[in-house]
Amino acid sequence: MEMSEDDNSSEEYPTEIHDYLAAFEKSLGSVDEMLKTMMSVSRSELLQKLDPLEQAKLDLVSVYTLNSMFWVYLATQGINPKEHPVKQELERIRTYMNKVKEITDKKKASRLDKGAASRFVKNALWEPNAENEHSPKTPAKGKKRKKD
Repeated sequence: MEMSEDDNSSEEYPTEIHDYLAAFEKSLGSVDEMLKTMMSVSRSELLQKLDPLEQAKLDLVSVYTLNSMFWVYLATQGINPKEHPVKQELERIRTYMNKVKEITDKKKASRLDKGAASRFVKNALWEPNAENEHSPKTPAKGKKRKKD
């Protein structure tokens, strides 16, 4: 998949896009490596190791990736993917991805420790007792401060 100097001279394209094409080629190589890694493990074997939420995430990412690749394929064939049903499919998948994200966020949200909260409130409130009744820190009731 690598571009050699011979390819560059025989293919006519604007030199300004060479860096973009090289980056695209590198990205394709990364996608190829990820797909090989995913395909090296059977799906059932992989799913056994994941909890249901992680399974849903894997399925959604997989189907989104496949549809995205189909989007790119359509574009390379001169077909406008925005006018193709694949657009609605990608939007539908994104909706489910957002639902899974909401569930994940709710799981991560901090839970209220009722015991700790009641101890905090109890200790934060002032309770009069024998030691504190005549304490100079608390102003005596009924007395007013003199104004200058």
